[in-house]
Amino acid sequence: MFAETLKKVVDNVDGGLGAIIMGLDGIAVDSYTRHADRVDIMTVAMEFSFILGQAVKASETLKLGGVDEFSIRAERLVLVTRMLSPQYFVAVALAPEGNFGKCRYLMRLAVPQLTAQL
Repeated sequence: MFAETLKKVVDNVDGGLGAIIMGLDGIAVDSYTRHADRVDIMTVAMEFSFILGQAVKASETLKLGGVDEFSIRAERLVLVTRMLSPQYFVAVALAPEGNFGKCRYLMRLAVPQLTAQL
């Protein structure tokens, strides 16, 4: 269901490793991994879902509005997340040398399709 859209995003961005749709509670809805040997997208997303949830709460507390996008750049991975609803997000894992800008663009285009399927 969601996997086709996730696959399209990951496969069309240089450095794309995998993508997942997950709830802020850490429960995965669907995922796609192009390079399972380089990233365990399920574990990465579960660990960072807590941090994303805290960013959402902080934004609400500070009356900054909703969180739309959240990115984490680590030495061996870039994780780009976009909120689909107040409870769900999509995350794409990239290699550090991956095309961050194109990933953000493709994710933005994919959000309406993914949201319609929730």
